[in-house]
Amino acid sequence: MKRIAILGATGSIGTQALEVARERPDFVKIEVLTAACNADLLISQALEFLPKTVVITDESKYPLVKKALAATSIEVLTGSEALNEVVKSTSIDMVLTALVGFAGLRPTVAAIEAGKDIALANKETLVVAGEHIMALAKQHHVKIIPVDSEHSAIFQCLAGESLDSVEKIYLTASGGPFRGRNKDFLAHITKKEALKHPNWVMGQKITIDSASLMNKGLEVIEAKWLFNLSIEQIEVVVHPQSIVHSLVQFKDGSLKAQLGLPDMKLPIQYALSYPGRLVNSFRRFRFIDYPQLSFEQPDLETFANLRLAYSAIKEGGNMPCVLNAANEIAVAAFLNEEIGFLEMSVIIEETMQAIPFILSPSLSDYVSMDEEARRVAKELVTKRKKVYQIEK
Repeated sequence: MKRIAILGATGSIGTQALEVARERPDFVKIEVLTAACNADLLISQALEFLPKTVVITDESKYPLVKKALAATSIEVLTGSEALNEVVKSTSIDMVLTALVGFAGLRPTVAAIEAGKDIALANKETLVVAGEHIMALAKQHHVKIIPVDSEHSAIFQCLAGESLDSVEKIYLTASGGPFRGRNKDFLAHITKKEALKHPNWVMGQKITIDSASLMNKGLEVIEAKWLFNLSIEQIEVVVHPQSIVHSLVQFKDGSLKAQLGLPDMKLPIQYALSYPGRLVNSFRRFRFIDYPQLSFEQPDLETFANLRLAYSAIKEGGNMPCVLNAANEIAVAAFLNEEIGFLEMSVIIEETMQAIPFILSPSLSDYVSMDEEARRVAKELVTKRKKVYQIEK
């Protein structure tokens, strides 16, 4: 039995993790569930799984959750600081970090410092502070098991292999809903169109990141730190079918690939059960259903976010943190229909140019740089919003 805390239980990854727990109650025990503001779903989850503790970070929703769970023995906490405290519980073996964005950094640090293994679905934690996080995990003898389908694939391909034998890794990208489209087309797309991913069912933020290829850029940065690779060893290839989740090329020229249906429950279950594999009733892949698997080069000119991510990690220091913060603001503005799809890249690039470079930031530097980058990006959104509304 593995005792799990799920940070972000009401999001896409969190709800699918609970499907895994529902499938294997003999193996997974839910100890902690947290949510930002979706009180109704958190209450429903808590009544089903009866965790030791729940956290609703939106303090205005605390009375509702507290009242709904009053007849149970579940402890109800509120506020963002509660996330950093609840992960330290001695009743937890592993923390699944399924929070969205920069919000996942501090709870992940707290969990590592408490000696908890991490099932990492919050890629932004390594994007922002990868060097710091990996050093901390090593110091506290903590395993970080990736949940992203691409990084889970690499992790599985490397089982039994030496990192010294790796020549290159290939991260596959579906290409999103706008694969093959040019800038003229992208200039006029709507929020509704951008949220229609061809293969995956995900939350809004990651779906927009996938459409802009920023998600793949963030994954490149995450892969560098997870697998201790140079940026030259990481290549992105577009694979529209999303069956080959990623590949490892070794120094002798041989390749290993991990294949499967586009279903996040598989990498979630693998992370929770590692190093073992659990039987499940999930739908199986059949080659006959996919007679052709194709691969393409990504278009870095049209989808500038992937280019910006490579630029940020090559520059290093605080630039990936700035990239991530600006992207979160830009995506939120696009989802609020304040700016167009292509303007997200412009805001990110201008923010990166405006923020002073720090070569070796501390954890507190990451926090202040995140705040400053968000401030700059919001100012840029405000300027462009007026023009966008007129053109619209």
